[in-house]
Amino acid sequence: MRGKPKSIGLIRRALWPAVALLVVGTFAGHAIAGPNGLFAWRGYSQQLEVRKAELAALQGERDRLRHRSTLLDPRRADPDLADEMVRKELGLVRADEVVVPLED
Repeated sequence: MRGKPKSIGLIRRALWPAVALLVVGTFAGHAIAGPNGLFAWRGYSQQLEVRKAELAALQGERDRLRHRSTLLDPRRADPDLADEMVRKELGLVRADEVVVPLED
């Protein structure tokens, strides 16, 4: 009967370190393989590069559109550009003009 209390004492002494090891292991596992862990960091880096390229393209498009809107400013508009834009975007023509559609 003496062997039983020794094994219970051993279990009690090992219980808290085992629980602590389990908790630390869980946190370490999430830090490495979790959704925000080290393995996910590589994917985030790749997505960041894609987003940077997309941002550069969109900034170029924004600059192009800003330049076009500056050219269409009513105070300094280029008459030829304004006429071209009205004809192209709105499909308007003068009363004395004839439109001949062309196939692409």
